Amino acid sequence: MFAGLRRRGALVALLFAFALLVAACAESDSSTTTTSAAPGTTAAPTTTAPPSTTAPPETTTLPPPPEGNTVLACQVSDVGGIDDKSFNQSAWKGSQDAAAELEGVSIEFLESQDAADYRPNIDAFINQGCDVILTIGFLLAADTAAAAADNPEQLFGIVDQAPGPFEPWADASGTMLADYLNVRGITFETDEAAFLAGYLAAGMSESGAVGTYGGLPIPPVTIFMDGFVRGVARYNEVNGTSVQALGYDVETGDGLFTNNFESQDDGRAFTQTLIDNGADIVLPVAGPVGNGTAALCAETSACMMIGVDADWFETAPEYGAIYLTSVLKNIDVAVFNTINNVLVLGGIGNSYIGTLANDGVGLAPFHDVAVPQELADAVAAEQAAIIAAGSLEAYLEALAAPEEG
Repeated sequence: MFAGLRRRGALVALLFAFALLVAACAESDSSTTTTSAAPGTTAAPTTTAPPSTTAPPETTTLPPPPEGNTVLACQVSDVGGIDDKSFNQSAWKGSQDAAAELEGVSIEFLESQDAADYRPNIDAFINQGCDVILTIGFLLAADTAAAAADNPEQLFGIVDQAPGPFEPWADASGTMLADYLNVRGITFETDEAAFLAGYLAAGMSESGAVGTYGGLPIPPVTIFMDGFVRGVARYNEVNGTSVQALGYDVETGDGLFTNNFESQDDGRAFTQTLIDNGADIVLPVAGPVGNGTAALCAETSACMMIGVDADWFETAPEYGAIYLTSVLKNIDVAVFNTINNVLVLGGIGNSYIGTLANDGVGLAPFHDVAVPQELADAVAAEQAAIIAAGSLEAYLEALAAPEEG
């Protein structure tokens, strides 16, 4: 149903006309739209670092591995490639770090060109005798679940999914298809960090509008978009502004999706539509498609971009000047720790959920962008409040609850 969106600027424009000019505006007595200082402001004190986590991350110190232990860790990428500057690349970095820092670890990868490659790549690694197979991405869940059920002695880790009483891990009635003790789910509450990015973007926008689009309408994508839009709304609530968040409707789940994670031309086209509708900061949640956004922003100076998964200032430095920040999803650390678990413990460890509190998600440094200190402090305060509440949902529920007395 989304195929018609690809490379069709007219249809994208229609989506905006009918559904996607989402005003993430909190109700306020003020009807005046205000804008904050733009990137490069020098009138106010500035900061070059993102808010720091107020609670120290939880750490686990493992003993050294038994002498002579070895691990072959094998990674199956999603489409987009091992060097996608996003989640595949971040996961591969975790494997590379493990090979470099842990004695006895060797690594290999297979790239998936399309969904038909997922199971053959997994089976190839099973036949090769890999100690742990890391499948990277929500879209690999069905093939990972099937392979894990067929091969209960084979260890797996999967990014952006965890076994549970739902398909593909269970049947329609919720009955699990296997115990899946051989699968480690690696998931991230990226809406927490995206919320901070939305608040920051709203404060930095000169036009009074920011935008987002995704690759596919799947949970690991929409969680970024959801948090971003809610962050814009929170900024409006706190500051009495009416900055618009274009491209995603939190209530309905409707939004702009390129229906792929490869086409940089789509990234350009969708970004141009957002710019044409007033956005001057764009969050693409579409892997390498976001390179099209970065290129357009750099060529036209019409927008700034917020990266996802990795720090795009480091993974795509050729566009460094246009990055406001990136929403970090520290896949590399989780992959490293999973491999280390196998090396030291002979097992994958419990399922992992990355949050602001455990430093599994966060914001990248602002690098060359001058963010007013007052805004940076406000973002830090929102981060501290989310951590104190235990989750973004708990924080938002507390904000919505009527005050007693």
